[in-house]
Amino acid sequence: MKVAKFGGSSMATAAQLHKVASIIKDDPSRKIIVVSAPGKRFADDVKTTDLLIQLGESYINGEHYEEIYGKVLSRFREIIEELLLNTALLEDIENTLKDVLSKDISSIAKLDALKSIGEDSSAKILSAYLQAIGFEASYVNPKDAGIIVSNNPGNAQILDSSFTKIYALREKVGILVIPGFFGYTEDGELMTFSRGGSDITGSIVAAGVEATLYENFTDVDSVYAVNPTIVSNPKEIKTLTYKEMRELSYAGFSVFHDEALIPAFKKQIPVCIKNTNNPHLPGTNIVAEKKPEEKCVVGIASDTGFSSLYVSKYLMNREIGFGRKLLNILEDEGISFEHAPSGIDDLSVIIRDSKLSKAKEKNITKRIYEELHPDTVILHRDLAMIMVVGEGLMNTIGVAQKATTAIANANVNIEMINQGSSEVSMMFGIQAADLNRAVESLYHVFFD
Repeated sequence: MKVAKFGGSSMATAAQLHKVASIIKDDPSRKIIVVSAPGKRFADDVKTTDLLIQLGESYINGEHYEEIYGKVLSRFREIIEELLLNTALLEDIENTLKDVLSKDISSIAKLDALKSIGEDSSAKILSAYLQAIGFEASYVNPKDAGIIVSNNPGNAQILDSSFTKIYALREKVGILVIPGFFGYTEDGELMTFSRGGSDITGSIVAAGVEATLYENFTDVDSVYAVNPTIVSNPKEIKTLTYKEMRELSYAGFSVFHDEALIPAFKKQIPVCIKNTNNPHLPGTNIVAEKKPEEKCVVGIASDTGFSSLYVSKYLMNREIGFGRKLLNILEDEGISFEHAPSGIDDLSVIIRDSKLSKAKEKNITKRIYEELHPDTVILHRDLAMIMVVGEGLMNTIGVAQKATTAIANANVNIEMINQGSSEVSMMFGIQAADLNRAVESLYHVFFD
């Protein structure tokens, strides 16, 4: 049994749903289908989920929301009419929208419920279309599928008790279409995962039913060794390990949400990334282990939007609890950190810019001076992180030398290096303005 997940680009139009149905028809083992909300139809289009968020925020803030409401319905109307489906389906979607908007619930709960309508409607439309063309197919609500989650609006986590319930889906007849992105608490409250959560749902369901393969259909032929907007026609990655994919996803690869594969990883379910528009191509396989002879460095990922909080104090290494106290200050301000490379007398904490407002920066700096009495506190903004990723990096001689030489040859200064904490990746911090030059140089050294 395979679980196939179709992303927003695959669900964006009626023409794309024709392709989805054809892919399902081509392989009878594709018994469970997980879907995203309709994505962009063209470059400047707006994703349905973003429209639903705009609708919720406008309604909650007492602003005019009628135009956005109309855009949401128009997206679904267009797909339903072109697929020649019963208009009662559109009425059902509109009634759901009205019900959520009028319901006396908290703003957070209302926004989560609205966001879920994109995926929920996609699943209802696809199941109806499959039925119309002769398949035995049914829509399965996440609650009925057994997707039970924690009570964390917008950031729900799957509960271990779910997997036994999800396994029961194997006994159901026909093709099952499940909306991604949301589940229900044990008390029956709807909760969404973080953005990209439909990938999480697909992975959860694949793990729960113990699928032979989890296929993730998107709009790229495979995962590439580097961002194609930085390097033209980069090489495709044919095989990745789970660890490599997680590192690449975290550091800017947009194919997967960085938490998406964890359920599949835990159950050792193989994953294949394929293109809905070119389903005959092999795609990229993600496995638990690679053959030893395969290339050490598989990809170079990068992302901008980081800051480095640098703290220096003579004999810091002898001061018990210094690092803990520093991180406690960040915790008190509600700031999570990404990395924390350190030396004998200094410590750097890498933070996402989005989590560090000017007001928080001022308060954190003040507290560090008052509570920890350092010699120096400096915040560097506008940093970029580059990850050179591959299983076996630690056991391959010369990789670090190649990487640092490549960055130097691009006339780029390295602000920070962090290698020892990971067997799978080597991280470099540089100025964001230098990112493209550094990545191009690294790609040519490792892949040309």
